[in-house]
Amino acid sequence: MEQINQKHQEDLQRLRGFRLLDDDFLTKCFEGDTVSIELVLQIVLEKPDLKVLDVRTQVFVENLLNRSVRLDILATDSTGAKLNVEVQRSDKGAGRKRARYNSSMMDANLLKKGEGFDKLPETWVIFITENDVMGKGLPLYPIERCFLGTGERFEDGSHILYVNGAYRGDTPIGKLMHDFSCTDAADMYYETLADRVRFFKESKEGIEIMCRAMEDMRNQTLKEGMINVAKKMLEDGTITLEKIAEFVGLSVDEVRKLKTDQDI
Repeated sequence: MEQINQKHQEDLQRLRGFRLLDDDFLTKCFEGDTVSIELVLQIVLEKPDLKVLDVRTQVFVENLLNRSVRLDILATDSTGAKLNVEVQRSDKGAGRKRARYNSSMMDANLLKKGEGFDKLPETWVIFITENDVMGKGLPLYPIERCFLGTGERFEDGSHILYVNGAYRGDTPIGKLMHDFSCTDAADMYYETLADRVRFFKESKEGIEIMCRAMEDMRNQTLKEGMINVAKKMLEDGTITLEKIAEFVGLSVDEVRKLKTDQDI
């Protein structure tokens, strides 16, 4: 019991330090909340009339043959455009080829069999980064395909945008990035975002939700560690599936599936 209480106190301390720049906290705050993501998108895309119809968080986009991706936020606006928002504190996690891959994975999963390519919706991959990863001091870095000879846009409906989380200023984007860095809702400019942060940090219900989420993350990390151990044991080739399952705490069926995946 004492160990459980200590873990709970550690979770409460972590929760107090969370900001919207922490992706796990962001996705929980924006889960099912079209109003908050709509505000963010209106500001970063400079489209005050943009309307969000649907928002999902931690969206797993599967690639059966190669690397899959998990999107922090995937929103759909009133025009049918799909908007992926990623928060990255690490510069490495916001690499240009990561943006390209996210864009390609979205495209690959947006058309049903038999649909024409003209049905492909407009897509946005938006990285909100803690640091100025482009290093030019600008608040926004829009990336578009264009004709090199004339500079005209190619207009294929695919867009990438980097948002400089370090930018400050008395502008909507400057105030938004200030709010993304706040640990206290009372210090935030935008009441819409402050209300969500206040709920998850100050209300009994919100705190319970976040504490359960942190416990789930710990369990998931533990299971991923056991899966990696199981894979190493399978590579050995001399240990039975039953022994591996017993050692790592997985079911025999789970270990058998790992072996099947390795053999493909």
